[in-house]
Amino acid sequence: MSLTIDTHHHMLPDFFFEATNEKANPVGGLKPQAWSIEKSLAFMDEMEIDIAVTSISTPGIELHDRLAARKLARQCNDFAATLIAKHPSRFGALASVPMPNVDDAIDELTYALDVLKLDGVVLFTNAQGIYLGDPRMKPLFRELQRRKTTVFVHPNASPDPIAHALGLTDNLIDFPGDTTRAIAQLHYGGTFAETPDVKYVFSHAGGTAPYLAGRFAIVDEMKIMGDSSATRTSAETFRRLYWDTALAWTDPVLNHLRHIGGMDKVVFGTDFPYLRNDLAAKGKLRIKSNPDLSSEEKKQVFGGNALKLFPRFDLVNANSK
Repeated sequence: MSLTIDTHHHMLPDFFFEATNEKANPVGGLKPQAWSIEKSLAFMDEMEIDIAVTSISTPGIELHDRLAARKLARQCNDFAATLIAKHPSRFGALASVPMPNVDDAIDELTYALDVLKLDGVVLFTNAQGIYLGDPRMKPLFRELQRRKTTVFVHPNASPDPIAHALGLTDNLIDFPGDTTRAIAQLHYGGTFAETPDVKYVFSHAGGTAPYLAGRFAIVDEMKIMGDSSATRTSAETFRRLYWDTALAWTDPVLNHLRHIGGMDKVVFGTDFPYLRNDLAAKGKLRIKSNPDLSSEEKKQVFGGNALKLFPRFDLVNANSK
C-alpha cells in the first residue's frame, strides 16, 4: 500500500484551545472533537494514515497580549516537538508563530526551525484584520524565502463584522472566502513573486480561488490590477501552489485543481478533529475510487506530493519498512 500523509491534521492541546476559543462559541462555529494524542493516533490507524503533519487551528496565535502570545506559541511548538519525539514515524509538525507582530513571529520561527527542527510553519489568512499580503508582513516572508520554508495557510474568519451578521456559520462561506482574499493579495501584492522558493499549501483546495481562476485570468488580461510582468500571471502563480483536499474531495473540485495547478500539486488532508471521522473516511474513499485519477495520481495525492514539501518523511518511511 502506498504512503498516506495527512497534511491537514490539527493538534488542539487543552492549553491552546482554552487560550484561543470559547467552549460555547468556538472560532468558525464548529466545535471540534475533544483532542488528544491517543485520539489522533486512533484516527490515523482507522483511516490508514501513515504520517500526520500537525498544526494548530483557528484563530492561530493572535492574542492581544503580546507576551501571552509569545508564550503560547512557544508552548505549542515545544509540545509539537515532544509529539514528534514520542512518535517520530507518525507525526510531523508545523510551527506556530505569534501574529501579527512580525518581529515576534520571526523570533519564534527561528527557534522552531533551528532548535526544534519542525517541518514548516502554519500561517493564517489574517490576524487581527491584517492579511498575509499586507506590506507589513514583508519581513516575515523574506525570512521564509531565505529558509525556503514550507508554509501551510489556514483560513481565519473575516474581520468584517457584516460577514458575521448573516446567520451563517463562518466555515460555510467565510473561511473559503478569506482564503481567496489572502491568495489574491499575496499574488497581486507581489509576495508570491518575491518568495519563489517558499512552498505554499492552501487549505480546503484554496477556498474559492480555483473556481475563480478564469476571473483572475480576465483581470490579468485587462490589467485591472496592473501589469503582471512583476507578479507573473495568476495562472502561473496557481501552477506553483499546493492545495489540500480537506473538505474538498469531490470530483468537480479535483478536476478544477487538475486544470489550474496539476495533480502533482494536490495533497491529502482530513481536517481532523473538526470533521466527523465517518465523513473523513468518505472523503478518502471518494479520492481512492475517483475514476478520473490514475493509480499513479492517487499515489501522489495520498503521499508522493507531500514528500516534496516534507522530504524528511522519505527517510522516516524508508526506516519504517
